[in-house]
Amino acid sequence: MGKIVALNYVSLDGVVERPDKWTFEYFAPEHAKFAHGQLFNSDALLLGRVTYDGFAASWPDMEEQTGEFGVRMNTLPKYVVSTTLEKAEWNNSTVIRENVKEEIAAVKERHEKDILVYGSVNLIDSLIEFGLLDELKLWVHPVVVGSGQKMFRDGAPLSKWTLASTTVIGTSGTVVLDYRPAAAAE
Repeated sequence: MGKIVALNYVSLDGVVERPDKWTFEYFAPEHAKFAHGQLFNSDALLLGRVTYDGFAASWPDMEEQTGEFGVRMNTLPKYVVSTTLEKAEWNNSTVIRENVKEEIAAVKERHEKDILVYGSVNLIDSLIEFGLLDELKLWVHPVVVGSGQKMFRDGAPLSKWTLASTTVIGTSGTVVLDYRPAAAAE
């Protein structure tokens, strides 16, 4: 059975919105190596509608620029959770519209390796509520953004996590905090 692993860029003040505006100066060769390892240890992508739309608009044209990473992004099976998306145009994409908890549980059964969730904070909230999120990897960047969508919505239910590992990304000041649900860690 696959594990659902959420990867999210986050600022020191908890902002996840528009990381393209505040993360680039912190990229280092170690960043690319870590991201490469995560992607190539996965069998599928699970995305919310907004993240899916952004990825579907950009990744198909990025293979030449990103090489095997871009090829992998474009060829992996992709599952997008949306009640409004009529058709998923990006290669190997399936829309999950109904029975979301059951359908995502079936996706976990279908795959052996990790199922990556990029961005998609509303989906992450739902996965936590459903008890389906196996790992939460927060890429904390040493910047205060000041405003924007936060990692968790106001009023999110209490959930406890155990720190499984940390990875320092070169000398950029970025740290990846790898959390697991506390109940699973006990």
